[in-house]
Amino acid sequence: MQPLLQSKISGVPCRRGKVRDVYDLGDRLVIIATDRISAFDWVLPTGIPDKGRVLTALTLFWLDYLRVPNHFLSSDLNQMGPEFASQADALTGRTMLVRKAQVVPVECVVRGYLAGSGWKEYQRDGKVCGISLPPGLMNSQQLPVPIFTPATKEESGHDENISFERMAGITGPEMAHKLSRRSLDVYRRANEYARTRGLILADTKFEWGTLPDGEVILIDEVLTPDSSRYWPADSYKPGTNPPSFDKQFVRDWLETTTWDKNSPPPELPQEVVEHTRGKYLEAYERLTGKKLVLT
Repeated sequence: MQPLLQSKISGVPCRRGKVRDVYDLGDRLVIIATDRISAFDWVLPTGIPDKGRVLTALTLFWLDYLRVPNHFLSSDLNQMGPEFASQADALTGRTMLVRKAQVVPVECVVRGYLAGSGWKEYQRDGKVCGISLPPGLMNSQQLPVPIFTPATKEESGHDENISFERMAGITGPEMAHKLSRRSLDVYRRANEYARTRGLILADTKFEWGTLPDGEVILIDEVLTPDSSRYWPADSYKPGTNPPSFDKQFVRDWLETTTWDKNSPPPELPQEVVEHTRGKYLEAYERLTGKKLVLT
């Protein structure tokens, strides 16, 4: 059970992000979700086996459920070319052929609960991304209504929370209002579904892009544990930090080490790898009601 840390496709231009390897086929892209995992703005030297397959399978599940215009074309490696098809053992289940879109340069974050950077902002000035919230809210408390809180897209380092007005200055007011409406609608529908599966979708971030004809489509990963904060509903309690189905276990372990977060991070011990892999698989199983078929 070896993790895939980096794909190798010869002859095709590639851009590597923290998790995904993106190959440019001209008018289309191939996105490979590797098993890399990042924390505190570092890609760790240890991968989480099958993590990329979970992210891809959940994205495809949600795209099918939501029926929102999106970039997905196929997961058939044969449609991507012989170089991809020849590596079926490594790439099956983690690879998507997608339409190429012009990426809107803003992270579209929706929060239904007060957590993470939103909680820190609220503690400081009673607002999140310029939106005033009622006084006296607790950590992890449900907000009166979900809020749209955009952020900048940073190639390295943390994304920065920004106001809606600043987003409108980047994208134009019409696009900003359109993405706010669409993001809030997708969040509400996804959270309603998640609740039927015993989970709370506390917050999530979407990426959108435009096609040459101007159509706005959903791109990249959708409602995965890497882009969303899921909590078990049966143990949820405001005022606490509920356990989440993501890499929090990795962050917690790193905090117990002597790592200074300014130098290359340490290898993860096997028990941390196995526990984290289990949380990703559990997220898929709880949301879909099925076990992930691993080839």
